[in-house]
Amino acid sequence: MYRAGVLTVSDSAAAGTADDRGGPLLCGLLREAGLEVAEHRVVPDEAPAISAQLVDWCDRLRLDLVVTTGGTGLSPRDVTPEATRPLLEREIPGIAEAMRAAGLRATPRSMLSRAVAGVRGRTLVVNLPGSPGAIRDGMAVLAPVLEHAIAKIQGDPSPCTPRGVSPVGRGPSAEEAP
Repeated sequence: MYRAGVLTVSDSAAAGTADDRGGPLLCGLLREAGLEVAEHRVVPDEAPAISAQLVDWCDRLRLDLVVTTGGTGLSPRDVTPEATRPLLEREIPGIAEAMRAAGLRATPRSMLSRAVAGVRGRTLVVNLPGSPGAIRDGMAVLAPVLEHAIAKIQGDPSPCTPRGVSPVGRGPSAEEAP
């Protein structure tokens, strides 16, 4: 079972003046996707605090997945992407693009998310917005690819083509054709 960490980025939740609604929701969705949530923390919207927690979980604890929630918008205090991007060895822009595209079905404000995703060591790192709706939208996109993405990041040599799908996606694979 893959191990995940959830990092809620919120000044008000870190100060105790508001409840962390997004973190517990995200923990539940990750468990539903078959992951063990090994860590859950709340930090303020401060790049050094965000970066330190990401580095600790990726490098020391070697979690398989780290998902942040919050701090991806346009507010001057929203610094999660700026704290995350320099730590990544490889970006995976398709994840953030797919989450924004899915969110557009619910609200045009989805395009304002500056979330990033990528790899640090053997850990998949993904930023999600902080609203419960955006967390659900993001996880609906992310959950179906998590196991495959983590396996590939960790060196799984098996082919990427799903069974029954041709490499170009136009019908049955050669092994299943008559």
